Formats: sequence, C-alpha cells, structure tokens
Amino acid sequence: MSDRHIRRSGSDYADAFLSLLPQGQAWPRHAPDSTMARGIDGLCDYWGFVDGRAADLLETESDPRTTVELLHDWERNWGLPDPCYTAQQTIGQRQLALVMRMTMRGAQSREFFIEVAAMLGYSITITEYRTFVVGIDRCGDNRVYGDGSNPMYNEWGVPIMDTNGEPVANGELSEYPYYGLGPETNRFYWTVHVHESSLIWFRVTKGQCGIDPHLRIGKAPAAGRRRPCRPLCPHRPAGRCGRTRAGCR
Repeated sequence: MSDRHIRRSGSDYADAFLSLLPQGQAWPRHAPDSTMARGIDGLCDYWGFVDGRAADLLETESDPRTTVELLHDWERNWGLPDPCYTAQQTIGQRQLALVMRMTMRGAQSREFFIEVAAMLGYSITITEYRTFVVGIDRCGDNRVYGDGSNPMYNEWGVPIMDTNGEPVANGELSEYPYYGLGPETNRFYWTVHVHESSLIWFRVTKGQCGIDPHLRIGKAPAAGRRRPCRPLCPHRPAGRCGRTRAGCR
C-alpha cells in the first residue's frame, strides 16, 4: 500500500467544514449560493493551498532526487556547488551532484572515477604511472637524449633538465628526476582521456525555461597528469580538481 500523501483541495475542506455545522434553518449547509457557504468556500480555499504546499514538501522537496524549490537549501547544507566545478549546471545536474555527495563513499581506483564520469555523462579511460620495479622492469640507461628542441618535454609535459637545471641540449643526457625511473610519487598520478562529448537535453522538471538550451554539448578537455586531492571526489568531472593545497596540480 502506498504511503503517498493524499492531496485535499479547498472544496474538500469546504465539504468537511459544512458537514460539521449544526442542523437547522440558520445553517443552510445545502445552499451553495448562501453568504455562509461562500464565506466558508473562501476560507477553505486557503487551507487547500496550504495542503498542496505541504504535499509538495512531503512528496517532492523532501527528496534530493526531485527537489527544485529547496534545492538551494539542500546544496547549502551539503557544501554545494563545489568550488572545483564552476561550469553552469542544469537543475538535473545539480540534483545528481547532490545525490552523489550524499550517497558516495568514495575511492581512488580507476573503476570508481570511470563510473563517476559515466554518471556525469562522459566516457573516459585512465592511464596510471608507476616507478621502476625490480623483477618487472629491466636495468639500463633510461636517460633522455636531447633532440634539439628547446625546451624538450617528457610524457607528462614537464621540461627535461640536465644536471645544471637547464633544458637538455641537443645530444645531452638528462638526469634524475627527468628520465624513465621517475620519483616514487608517480603512483599517485594518472592521465584522464575523455572520449565523447556530453549531451544534455532539456527535460521537463530538470531544465529551466529561458535559461537552459534545448541541447548542451559539453566537451571536457583532457585532464592531463593529475593527482587526487582526497579519497572522495564524486563531483569533479573526469577527475579534475583545482585545489592546489592538496597537490592536485
């Protein structure tokens, strides 16, 4: 049996009020054109409005998945919108971010962030890096030879330097930490590759007339080499974050 709230209109309250009146000629409950009946109808219309607003609160606004009028209050209590994500969002996206903030426990695995990106409408893959591991890698000279470009960058977009801290010259060998072995913190970094655009269609109850377009096409740029700022990042598209205090950039 459903526990859905039963909405009662002003006429329902008027009928209930009239049925409670005493019997007699002084109480013409069955005369809808009487002054008393009209006065009761006018008063009960207000209680029908109050009943409808209470039903909206119980059925819609108390659920973070459907709230619209109280969405701002929900976001304020859960620390949203997140400062790491500044792009304009539809009501549906804001509701999704709220539900994700409330329900996600967080993780740092690739699968977790791939699923989060899918919920946000993006298809991604993640490339991870690691340090030299005995028994897996081979010993050898992994230093980079300068190719004449100035500066010369490694696979992570970092300029390759020589022993003097200058960009490596043509034919010159690089030095740690700018060659293959890399620092031990490599395991904390990854590259996010975004493969598809995010298509956000206008939906009734999810979009705002006069504000949201019929279709919004979002192409997230490649996230590059990133480091997670904390175990829980459910609201960041494609694992991006701008908080420098935690070493995200």
